[in-house]
Amino acid sequence: MFSPRTAAAGCGRESRVGRRRGSPARGRTATGTLWLLLLATQLPGSTCPQPEPTPPPPAACPPACECSKGARTVKCVNANLTEVPSNLPPYVRSLFITGNRIARLPAGAFPATLRELGALNLSGNGVEGVEAEAFAHLPALRALDLSRNDVSDFSAAAFGASSALAELVLRGALYNASVASQLGRALGGGALANLTRLDLARNQLIYLPEEALGALPALRHLDLSGNSLVVLGAGAFRHLPRLRSLDLSDNALRRLRGDTLRDLHPPQLALNLANNSWLCDCHLNELLDWLRGNGSALADRDQLLCLDPESLRGRRLLDLPDSLLVCSEADDLSSLQTSYVFLGIVLAFIGVIFLLVLYLNRKGIKKWMHNIRDACRDHMEGYHYRYEITADPRLTHVSSSSDV
Repeated sequence: MFSPRTAAAGCGRESRVGRRRGSPARGRTATGTLWLLLLATQLPGSTCPQPEPTPPPPAACPPACECSKGARTVKCVNANLTEVPSNLPPYVRSLFITGNRIARLPAGAFPATLRELGALNLSGNGVEGVEAEAFAHLPALRALDLSRNDVSDFSAAAFGASSALAELVLRGALYNASVASQLGRALGGGALANLTRLDLARNQLIYLPEEALGALPALRHLDLSGNSLVVLGAGAFRHLPRLRSLDLSDNALRRLRGDTLRDLHPPQLALNLANNSWLCDCHLNELLDWLRGNGSALADRDQLLCLDPESLRGRRLLDLPDSLLVCSEADDLSSLQTSYVFLGIVLAFIGVIFLLVLYLNRKGIKKWMHNIRDACRDHMEGYHYRYEITADPRLTHVSSSSDV
């Protein structure tokens, strides 16, 4: 009779079967042992111990980077990289790739194995282009820092159809203000519905695209400081019901319209309007009424100073009586004259460009005019010849013979 104990003993002798070679007796013994093992595996409760699986080799770390498995962090700082390393360890949750020379972020720039990556810092890499689907394969990404780059091409589909991103830092990331429209389409595409913090400071923005803030319902903190914003469109913040901090300092704002202010919700909102170019005339009343009723929401109240007119320059907005906020016809006429002067300058510039093009192509234009003159002369000579033949009866037979 076979028992589980006998089977276990047979399992222990399995490793020695292969060594029993040489004589026929030993061969028959090995064959019997194999049959014993086969029968033992069919008995209830009898199992043979299985060897432990070999653990996978540790994930490799890119040569130019520093990896910490315990902290789940990878740092590739000032490593002269020209692209994102493809062999990043899958355990990484915080990835720092800064101070390199990565010009573009193409589709699939990051390995699909980075399923746990939550924080990504790409600042100071000289990035010029962010292509479609560049961040689409990072499902756990919550914080992205692209500051201090030179982005001139930002795809509207950079974040894919949807993203878990909650914090986006683009401070000083844009090459110039012309990228604003591309960025507006990327922000307003609907992929960033979970975004709570957006930093667009120091980007030379002269206007805010209408669609930029239209699909960010969860946004709580917005930084637009250090740009060149002159005016904000009506309803610029209409779709931001949860906004709690707004920084518009160090811009070139002349006035804020009442319909823009009505979309802000104090006292939960912390607002910074310092160091702008306020025009203190009759159109400032709407802003002053809002400030006086919601002064607790303001930061740096003492930095709200008039720039124009010259008679009020340096005066605090909140100290101005309404009697000083006037709009004269002379101011309107001056503004109109300024507009005409600007239009004249633009037209003069276009005229100079046209004359410059003519000068650079003067040889070709001269040749073209000579060709036209020769063509016209040949045509007139032929016309004159036919006229003489028709007018002189003596030359009629010459015309008839020439036609034959």
